Amino acid sequence: MNRNGFLALALLAAAAPAGAQLAVRGETVYTMAGAPLKDGVVLVGKDGKIEKVGAGLAIPAGYKTLSAKVVTPGLVDAHSTVGFTGWLNQSHDQDQLETSAPLQPELRAIDGFNPQDRLVEWVRGYGTTTVHTGHGPGAVISGQTLVAKTRGHSVERDVLVPSAMIAATLGQDGRARDGKSPGTKPKMIALLRAELLKAQEYLKKKETAEKGKEPEPNLRLEALVPVLKGEKPLLVTVHRASDILTTLRVAEEFRIKVVLDGAAEVQAVMDQVKRAGVAVIPHPMMARHGGEMENASFETAAALKKAGVPMALQTGFEGYVPKVRVPLFEAAIAAAHGLGLEGALAAVTLDAAKLVGVDKRVGSLEPGKDGDLALFDGDPFEYTTRVTGVVIEGEVVSTDAR
Repeated sequence: MNRNGFLALALLAAAAPAGAQLAVRGETVYTMAGAPLKDGVVLVGKDGKIEKVGAGLAIPAGYKTLSAKVVTPGLVDAHSTVGFTGWLNQSHDQDQLETSAPLQPELRAIDGFNPQDRLVEWVRGYGTTTVHTGHGPGAVISGQTLVAKTRGHSVERDVLVPSAMIAATLGQDGRARDGKSPGTKPKMIALLRAELLKAQEYLKKKETAEKGKEPEPNLRLEALVPVLKGEKPLLVTVHRASDILTTLRVAEEFRIKVVLDGAAEVQAVMDQVKRAGVAVIPHPMMARHGGEMENASFETAAALKKAGVPMALQTGFEGYVPKVRVPLFEAAIAAAHGLGLEGALAAVTLDAAKLVGVDKRVGSLEPGKDGDLALFDGDPFEYTTRVTGVVIEGEVVSTDAR
């Protein structure tokens, strides 16, 4: 690290060292727990939790103070591969997909997450404080996902949920190449169903076996047990309307929770998706609209919101540099295409936190929640606006204007 890097760290520490009390004032504060506050103040205690939020609050003595035009909760990315998709784009830092087998639910995200990758720092600088990340699309079951803060410290400190979902792909990207299995969509579904049936039998034996006669531990089947018990959803990357309906049939057959990921043609089957009660993480707004995504739309998020389908925005994964996008920019596109400012902001804060199961800690500015905030010098979704500060659990982690 050069001299300027050390100086920047020193300034951050001086601004609000870990364990300090912090006051963040905004001309407008979007708490996501009520109407926006004019001249709002958020007080964060030494434990990193929000103490008080209100308009025109007096700032007690001893609090470090930050000010901005607009203050929002820290942004939450509902699906990413950041921390697995390294910034160098070299084979040694690309851990989002293991291609040696089509079914690998036992692959733990926590074993591959690199919180200190420079792309983690990059998205943090644009206000992202929490990410749902892990194994990406490209295999029938590619592995597990996790939820983590973007503090950039360590797995032990940053990870909130070590195993959040099981990632699956039931479209074109799930096909194997060079004559390997699966080569067709029916084969993908057959492999998935067979694995779920094996897991069902494994679970039944575990629950009914006499003490000392339990089945031998099986990492692959153990990973699917929480899915069968409804404790963890299957995150299914799927785009074609026909494949979305197939996914819903599998979910009904095994009575499991699924979250649809991508869903480029979801507007064609919106009624069925709504009846099924599943959540959707629509494709990134700026994803390339080709192949199975040829019918993707900038208005997908707005259509889901209008239909009352639980929804949150993502940055997803692309097979080209840098492979990691910025949630703020994705939300801005959605806002301009029917979702509106507050709808788009909700989709990368509270709605995203709810969808990935961490809304008790993040997603809104309320007493008792983590002191995660993003500071802006204007409308967050305006092209010329810059992020002027980022706070995670009361610690100022960025003051670079981006």
